[in-house]
Amino acid sequence: MIIGTKEIICNQQKLILTNQRALFWKIENALVLSDLHVGKAATFRKHGIPISKKVLEDDLDRLQQLIEHFEAEKLIIVGDLFHAEYNSDIHYFRDWIKNLEIQIELIVGNHDRQSTRLYEAMDFEVYAKEKISHGIRFVHDEVSPSDEFFTISGHTHPGVLISGKGRQHIKLPCYQVTSQQLILPAFSKFTGLNTRNMPEGCVNYAFTDAEVFEI
Repeated sequence: MIIGTKEIICNQQKLILTNQRALFWKIENALVLSDLHVGKAATFRKHGIPISKKVLEDDLDRLQQLIEHFEAEKLIIVGDLFHAEYNSDIHYFRDWIKNLEIQIELIVGNHDRQSTRLYEAMDFEVYAKEKISHGIRFVHDEVSPSDEFFTISGHTHPGVLISGKGRQHIKLPCYQVTSQQLILPAFSKFTGLNTRNMPEGCVNYAFTDAEVFEI
């Protein structure tokens, strides 16, 4: 796995965007990501759609490599860690996370409807609505820009459409960044891309398997 990076400054904070769908926040030594949707593949299997368990395994392997690469001490999950009701994928994740020696903070997203007992069993620090630290507000749902805080959110699964000659085009996931907010890409690859909703005045940082680049 290649970890390509792009360093940006937001609200006087150094953020390292990666091509692996997460950013590294230096001052907190934290990986920040959103929309893992653990349990989504199992939900599809439950309804007769043969989605491989490897979808989740690959996402978690990528997360493990990012933690080791940055030597992160904290994981900030900006909502939609889980997708639906408790299922075999969530059970697998629960066992997997026991091996991580890292502090985990979860800002609850619209899909995170699990029992608080599950979060407690995983030793998460849970924020029901938002987390504010060093002038940055972490919240799952897309919000209107704030003059008081720089906002980092998820939820929309942002992507960008890049057009080439003729009718050739490609969709890529991206980070959407303005002077007041940053919208994270979905961490799980088992998600769609929203190329329509774009904050006014935003810069798109798209990425491939090898690099991050500004559009």
